[in-house]
Amino acid sequence: MPDRYSRSYRLRVALHKLRSNPTAMAGLIIILFFAVLAFFGNYIAPYPQDYNAIHINQRFQPPSWKHPFGTDAVGRDILSRVILATHISLGIGLAVVLISILVGLPLGLISGYLGGLWEVVVMRLSDIFLSVPSVVLAMAIAAMTSPTLTNAMLALVVGWWPWYARLGFGLAASMKNEDYIMAARSVGASWYHIVFKEMMPNAIPIIAVKASLDVGYAILAEALLGFIGFGIRPPTPEWGSMLSEARIYLPNIWWYATFPGVAIFFAVMGFNLLGDGLRDILDVREQV
Repeated sequence: MPDRYSRSYRLRVALHKLRSNPTAMAGLIIILFFAVLAFFGNYIAPYPQDYNAIHINQRFQPPSWKHPFGTDAVGRDILSRVILATHISLGIGLAVVLISILVGLPLGLISGYLGGLWEVVVMRLSDIFLSVPSVVLAMAIAAMTSPTLTNAMLALVVGWWPWYARLGFGLAASMKNEDYIMAARSVGASWYHIVFKEMMPNAIPIIAVKASLDVGYAILAEALLGFIGFGIRPPTPEWGSMLSEARIYLPNIWWYATFPGVAIFFAVMGFNLLGDGLRDILDVREQV
């Protein structure tokens, strides 16, 4: 009979629930679709050379068999540019959330368990950053730096890590009096072992749900930076900057803005669906 408290058993149960959850599966399928576009975009895009091409004689062509999404102001194939932009928008969203977790979660868990000066410094520092909306803070930082992929990503991380620090603090504060933590302390386990070997694995379900939802928000925030000119500059294809270029041609050249916007919509929806599904699958109350 399998041990219902072992991690391998709980993982098998979670995977079974994932396959049985239509919301999570729908989100996962959408995310996998965009992941394929991100990794193999150069091979899938019908005109991969349209990264920095100009075809004035083909400008503003409506959707057709030759150009299913139409062409833009300089004759570039919009379908190709939407596909080629996937690895940037998706990559920034994933990187922002991952770096925020790696920075914020350990600081939050340590401050929640040790308390004292750690709690004062980390929590007050996170309060300072949280006093300004993360997107506004990212806009201010991006405005002071050059518009590159790395700077756009770091600008978003600065406004995102405090959320994981606060979440980690709350989780540590609620876990440090649990029986398994008391048992670890009684046998002389160090704070490092307790935080990273005991608390962090038990925080993963909640972090996974928040992270899956936050990737969608990070993609939206990155698109906003590109839309207002603080993100990656043209001609590099990026969904937000493509929308910014297209807005002045609405509503006549409707396809110019429609398809980058649709890409953003489905990418964000995919992560939101996965997050909602994971919230049901990894419900901590079901694991007690």
